[in-house]
Amino acid sequence: MYHAPVSADLPEEEVPPAEMPEANVGSDAAAARLREADVQNGQAAVSALFAPYFALAGAGSALLAGWAMYGHSNLALIIGWLAAVGGGHWFTYQRAMDLALAAGSRSADKRPDWIPITEALALAMVWCSLPVYTFGTLSPDAQVVMGGAMGAMVIAAVALSAIPAAAMAWIGAMTLSLCVAYYFGSPVQDPKIGVTILAAAAIAISGIARLTRWTYSQLRAIANVRSQAESVRLLLREYEHRGVGWLWQVDSENRVVYISSRMTALLGRSTSQLIGHSLPASLGGSSMLGQTLLARQPFANLEMELKTRRGTRWISLAGDPIIDMSGQFQGFRGVGSDITEVRKTQERLTNLANMDVLSGLPNRGRVRQLLGEALSTAQSTNVPCAIMFLDLDGFKPVNDTFGHPKGDAVLKSVAQRLVKEVGDAGHVGRMGGDEFAIVIRDAQGRKVVEDLANRLIRSVAAPYQIDKVEIRIGVSIGCAFGPIDGQTVDDLIQKADLALYQAKNQGRGTCCYFNDDMRSVAEHKLRLEQDLSNAIAAGQLRLMYQPLISAADQSLLGFEALIRWHHPTRGIVPPNDFIPLAEETGLIMSLGEWVIEEACRAAATWPENITVAVNLSARQLVLPALPATVNAALSRYRVQANRLELEVTETVFLEDTAGSLDVLKRLRALGVGIALDDFGTGYSSLGYLNKAVFHKLKIDGSFVREAARSKETIAIIQSIVQLAKNFRMTVTAEGVETADDFTRMKDLGCHQIQGYLFGRPMSYERATDLIHGTATKMSA
Repeated sequence: MYHAPVSADLPEEEVPPAEMPEANVGSDAAAARLREADVQNGQAAVSALFAPYFALAGAGSALLAGWAMYGHSNLALIIGWLAAVGGGHWFTYQRAMDLALAAGSRSADKRPDWIPITEALALAMVWCSLPVYTFGTLSPDAQVVMGGAMGAMVIAAVALSAIPAAAMAWIGAMTLSLCVAYYFGSPVQDPKIGVTILAAAAIAISGIARLTRWTYSQLRAIANVRSQAESVRLLLREYEHRGVGWLWQVDSENRVVYISSRMTALLGRSTSQLIGHSLPASLGGSSMLGQTLLARQPFANLEMELKTRRGTRWISLAGDPIIDMSGQFQGFRGVGSDITEVRKTQERLTNLANMDVLSGLPNRGRVRQLLGEALSTAQSTNVPCAIMFLDLDGFKPVNDTFGHPKGDAVLKSVAQRLVKEVGDAGHVGRMGGDEFAIVIRDAQGRKVVEDLANRLIRSVAAPYQIDKVEIRIGVSIGCAFGPIDGQTVDDLIQKADLALYQAKNQGRGTCCYFNDDMRSVAEHKLRLEQDLSNAIAAGQLRLMYQPLISAADQSLLGFEALIRWHHPTRGIVPPNDFIPLAEETGLIMSLGEWVIEEACRAAATWPENITVAVNLSARQLVLPALPATVNAALSRYRVQANRLELEVTETVFLEDTAGSLDVLKRLRALGVGIALDDFGTGYSSLGYLNKAVFHKLKIDGSFVREAARSKETIAIIQSIVQLAKNFRMTVTAEGVETADDFTRMKDLGCHQIQGYLFGRPMSYERATDLIHGTATKMSA
């Protein structure tokens, strides 16, 4: 007489998904069917719980009713009725217990609602049949007993509270039968008795109705909870099944209560070997995990290293404390995952981020880390470390001559040689370009470091055979010791860089070690740079003008503008001190613009036959905007372009040759003269004389002085003069200091003379006086 019975007390055994095709967590209809099945489970469980009570109540009331009818009705009829009532109650009891025992399939078909109602009505009719039939023959005392027995059965409807409709059908049938028996069987119709019967029935109906509604609502609530729990359980099973992670739970003593089979497989141990044992101990005795669990606080992303039969594995744990209703700590439950592959990927990415792709050595960032670690160890152990900066000598021509592929091959070979020489003594890294660095962990023996530096210089200097081409380069090294020379990574790197700069200045192919003198030089250089950046605005720069004389008649042709710096505290700062600094710091750009501007301003006040020459730095020639700057200055002061000469040295051909030639050609197109200064002392530039760029060659003063005692030098000067004639260029001899120098240069064919013989560099005012004096003399 009850719904399809599925026991609510059934333990939550794992049910394979194949047995529950409709249990799709994402399907609302399937979830609804599961909830209905859970309601039926609850109804069956409650009915089975009350079945003994209902059977005993029915049998006891039937015996009481039979005793009341005894003597007023046929004994055989009473016995037959008792047998029928007992059989009906036995049937309902057995039915309820059998259905409860058979419960378990949540996919069982739902039984129609009318079945339990019909079963309740049928049993009520059997129960009331004889009492109603014999009620009128009973004595008043027997009728009271009979009414009490039937009233007790009305109250027994509480056993049907899990099924509200069946309970109401039972109460209705019993109450109606009692009323019919009283109305037709009682000789005296006492209203008080009728009202009493109806009132008792109403009270029973009201109370049981409330009870059945509450019971039914609780069953539905339990069904909803079970449905949600089932969804969670399936999700967790899917979580474990798909290999996303695994689950674990420990008690208040950190003993394992539950752990997924995936984790036991990872550890290579059975579940029985883990259950009841300490989780930290089972996972290798991790103190970090033990401390985390003792804190009794939620945690996440706790990474641990495990030693397993499959090798070293990394896992990540997360967990939350379990607190019961009374606020007592009951343990932890959480999730875990194998992050070994993630860690390996992270390590690969870290290696890539810390590695120079070309050489396979640690890159600049990694070198800084290694130096930081070595410096920290040195500070704690008092064993100094060292950082060596290496810069290849003569590497740029390799790229320019043989191309970048061969240059890269040379860099790889250099890296291999450095690693071989250093061995386990330190770490070799590439800082970028042709710069390398070596971090030495133990530099307690300075002689050991010096020997290593010498071996490195010899090793790098050995020839390189790249595609049957022999290439030779060198290396300069700067070294600093920590924490002796510096307490921080940046400080040590700066000191090693200063030492490298000193090694370069000493002729390259050497190793220099930082000392305090280098610090003083660096500080002096820094202060000089700061002062130079303010020199133009402060009006500290001046142009001096050295006369340029015609060799034919000693007439004044023009001046070469030479910059001078009048420092307020240092006095006169030589150009050799601040021009290289300006080139290195980039100040040469603004400095060069100022010189061009001042030279054009001076030329504008002089006669049109007087020219002015300005020296250009190789760094200025890489600026595409230089021709526009020159043209703007000429236009501003209305100076003819052919009155301005721009002098460049042969070092321009060591830089960006193509770009420099383009700028020179654009300057030549403006009409300005381009002179090649110090010809023959530097890079071989003969190949560029036919580019139709230069209009003048200037012979360096060293040739002029050597010509007095060297026939070879005279031959060189003759060759230069002849070369200039072939290219229709003017030849100027610099550094002429004596009358013999003048006569010799004139005889060798030089067109113009410049030197102390005809005047030292002079101020604008004295140059102007010289022009006017010469003009007056010439007119006279």
